[in-house]
Amino acid sequence: MPARVDHAVVSGTFSLDGETFDVDNNLWVVGDDVECVVIDAPHDVDAIMAVVGDRQVRAILCTHAHDDHVRVAPALRQRVVAPIMLHPDDRPLWELTHTDELWDVDLGEGFEILVGGTTLRAIHTPGHAPGAVCFHAPSLGCVFTGDTLFQGGPGATGRSFSDRPTIEASIRAKLFSLPDSTVVHTGHGDDTTIGAERAALGEG
Repeated sequence: MPARVDHAVVSGTFSLDGETFDVDNNLWVVGDDVECVVIDAPHDVDAIMAVVGDRQVRAILCTHAHDDHVRVAPALRQRVVAPIMLHPDDRPLWELTHTDELWDVDLGEGFEILVGGTTLRAIHTPGHAPGAVCFHAPSLGCVFTGDTLFQGGPGATGRSFSDRPTIEASIRAKLFSLPDSTVVHTGHGDDTTIGAERAALGEG
């Protein structure tokens, strides 16, 4: 059976720079009926496991280390016995949430993981966070962008460890090289496409 993308929305909070906000996070699980990977670990292990079901989790792939994306990553790791994968440039953000334990595998540009016959390739897209990573699944025609690219433009850059020119450069150089038809599965909110966002940034 071919790989598929499963989705749920998980609610909780995001805290940084002394402020806390209520947020709804997209949870993405990619795989077949036997195995899968979990993209980000927001808020609630039981909610994540409801999507995973009885499949083997190959890895917990982190798009970045803001607390709303990694808060329950260590607890999920313990539950499913799978490695947490994160770009090392996000260590300062990770340590704001997890002071006494680290992730297991460093992500970098071009890192690939095979799950359910589908390859996901890591694309380093700093700007929203120093170690922000997107995951491109060419055979599924989609990319998982975390908080790097949303419907309507780049992710937020008004807080610590973020930079607007950097995120725009990442999007233009790394994501806009993908086919226009590529579906963008975001960290929050609705899907979009590379073509729609290229036009929105005046790159059409």
